[in-house]
Amino acid sequence: MTIHRCAWANPANPRYLAYHDHEWGQPCHDETTLFEMLNLEGAQAGLSWETILNKRDNYRAAFDGWDAERIAQYDAAKVAALLLDAGIVRNRLKVAAAITNAQAYLRLRDEVGGLDSYLWAYVDGQPIVNGWARREQVPAKTPLSDIISKDLAKRGFKFVGSTIIYAYMQAIGMVNDHSADCFLHPPMTE
Repeated sequence: MTIHRCAWANPANPRYLAYHDHEWGQPCHDETTLFEMLNLEGAQAGLSWETILNKRDNYRAAFDGWDAERIAQYDAAKVAALLLDAGIVRNRLKVAAAITNAQAYLRLRDEVGGLDSYLWAYVDGQPIVNGWARREQVPAKTPLSDIISKDLAKRGFKFVGSTIIYAYMQAIGMVNDHSADCFLHPPMTE
């Protein structure tokens, strides 16, 4: 029996296949993972997701397991060390964004409980399930990603443009954009 996956899932990269099969499009409610994925999607800007995914373990080590309280306190010495770390994307703006995002996340957590309650309220706790037949049909952004992007930016988050936020929504399962022929696409109901 042949397993059909989304066309973007690179069969030559076991890490990529595992990501497709076990994470992408699956509803995530874990605060650390939600924070991690927000920052990784931002780090991906201008690069391929596969590049970031291949560096994910390095990011976790470099950014203290995505502990927002620790990241929010990073100083110039830590930034300098991160910019020398070949295991991550050494972009000053993206490194600075992770620190700014940690600070914004802590404020958000104090205000509304965290990313889980904040994000999932936009979809009433239920993923949006699309039924795209072809990859070309999948939008780069939507009116909802526009709204979330603007609100996150207003709250002080960086690298949260609408296209990044839509990719984030897909990654954390707020949107299920597995292609209609993918084994992970849920059955459509009338």
